[in-house]
This record gives sequence, C-alpha cells and structure tokens, in this order.
Amino acid sequence: MNKQTVASTPHPVRRDNTGDEIRGSQAGTAPGLHKKKNCQVVIIGSGPSGIAAALALKQAGITDIVVLERETEPGGVPRHCGHPPFGLREHHRLLTGPQYARLNIKKLLESNIELYTRTTVTRLESGGLIRFTAPDKCGTIQADKVLLATGTRETPRAPRFVSGGRPLGICTTGTLQSMFYLKKLVPFCNPVIVGSEIVSFSALWTCAKAGIRPVAMLEENNRPQVAWPVALGGKLLGRGCPLLTGTRIITILGREQVSGVLIRDRHGREKELACDGVLFTGRFTPESSLAQLSHLDIDPASGCPMVDRQGRCSDPAYFAAGNVVHAPVTVAGTCWISGQRAGRQIARELSGR
Repeated sequence: MNKQTVASTPHPVRRDNTGDEIRGSQAGTAPGLHKKKNCQVVIIGSGPSGIAAALALKQAGITDIVVLERETEPGGVPRHCGHPPFGLREHHRLLTGPQYARLNIKKLLESNIELYTRTTVTRLESGGLIRFTAPDKCGTIQADKVLLATGTRETPRAPRFVSGGRPLGICTTGTLQSMFYLKKLVPFCNPVIVGSEIVSFSALWTCAKAGIRPVAMLEENNRPQVAWPVALGGKLLGRGCPLLTGTRIITILGREQVSGVLIRDRHGREKELACDGVLFTGRFTPESSLAQLSHLDIDPASGCPMVDRQGRCSDPAYFAAGNVVHAPVTVAGTCWISGQRAGRQIARELSGR
C-alpha cells in the first residue's frame, strides 16, 4: 500500500463544561453526559442537518440541547470532502467541505450547545428515552424531543455482489476522502472507479488532488448519472480516464493487493482491466438502522423513518431530518434547510404553539 504522510498543525485547545480539553472541533466526553438524565432536545448526528437544527432551536429560545456524535470528530460527511462548493446558501461563502464543517462546529460551540463525540446511541425507546454508550460509560437520557440526523452512507462492495478475494486497495469514496484529507494516506495509484453519480466525480476530484490516476470509471447504465456539465468536468479531472457505460465489474483480481478487475459490457463481452484498486462510489442508503430497530414506522420502499410534513415520526417525541429521510441523497445545503425546519418545528411544539 502506498502512503503519504504530512505533519499536522495542533488545533487550539478549548474546554467544555466538564473540563475536558477540546482540540479543534472535538467536544465533550461521556462522563459529563452520563450525569445528565433529562433533556429538552437530543440531536443524534452532528452533520449539517443536526447542527442546523441545534442552532435553530437555540435561536428560538430552547437552551437545553445535547448533540451526540458517534465519530471522534464532529461535522459529518463534508469534513471528508476537500473541494467546493459548500456553504453558499448557509453562510454565503464558497467553502471546501472541511472549511464548511469547521465553520458549522464553530457556530455550534459558540452557541454553548453541548456536543459529545465518541457517543453511540444504541436504542430508541418510546416517548423519547434513548440509550447510549461511550468508550467507558453507558446510560440513558429522557428527552422531550429527539431528532434523528444520522445521514446516509455509500453502498460498499458486499451488497453489490462483486466476487473475488479481499486484497488491499478496495474502498468507498468516504473511506478514500477520510484517508487522504484527514490522515494524508493514499491507498492506491491507478484504481477503477465504480459508479458515475455526483459523488463519483467528487471521488475523481479527490484522486486528482492526491495524484491518483484512475484507469476507468464504470457505469452499469447506458448513460452517466449526472448532468453533462459535471460529466464534462469529470473528463478534465480524470486526465484521460474513460467513462465506460453499460459496463459492470464482475470479479476483483489479486491476492495481497488488487491487480485487476474482470468487467462485462452491455453486449456480454468480458475482459480484464489492470488496476491496483477499486473505488466503489454512490448508491447511498439512509443511515436508519437505529430507526429500523426501534418502534418507529419505516417506509418499506426507502428504508427511511416515516415522517409527516413537519418531520415528525410515528412517535411524536421523535423527528427526523436530512439524508436519513431523503431518498435519493441530497446535498449539504438541502440537509441544512431540512434541519432548520425540524428545529423550528420542535421549538414550536416545546413552547406549546
């Protein structure tokens, strides 16, 4: 595996209400949360929709708000996306994903909203009771309202039924962007990109910045899944990377590292394509496992929790916003608006309006 590393600049140190250090955008820890038994609003997820909802609640006069994030760093998917455009609608500025995520977290912390990272909600109970776990603690919180803002995820290799071994060099866009932008690691030099959605061209952008030269982009359908300007821009970014439509990947070749893939075109012809990695992109599905394992009603077609026009779930103590209820996936700006609307509606209900 090829790796590149660079020295990182230490983040400024801040402290939360428990006395724990906050480096950059990192926030509270489980001991402070463990002491909290009741809360007006718990928000699960610190992506654009979760942060927008928290800020809208604070602006409406709701102060007892807790945001829970299972990752080590808050900010959601945008912190992995080192390219514009982010933030035009929300902040009236053109930002890259990491800049956008840092600005969102800065606004959240400046509003004195409690944020706890490395905290995973394990169960949703009736009436707003949630169970959580953290590295050294577990507990429950009874909330008046709970907002699910858990976002979405890409479909990895297994659900796509691609055969072959498990060599190094297989990942999704999120994994690649996390490796490169957060850790300065490069998992391959000449991969095959599977998919042609907007996120596939985001992956192509990341490859260009990392010095990775994909050998081909494969699309099962007979046309790319983006508008022509994006596809044209992709050709420039790809520096000669061909887009093969009507083509799917059958088998991944290689033992320790990917050495190639077997592909099949629309006419049933098969051939081997030499590469050192496979990058699976797109086919987003809502991150709704919490809702699916709970008492909440689920839309059988999308797998999303069912909500009304106000974002309210079948249990009125629960709301959902952002990509956990959007199928297909939407951009960060749309998720921000969805979170704002949910936050305002929750505030209205808590104030008796």
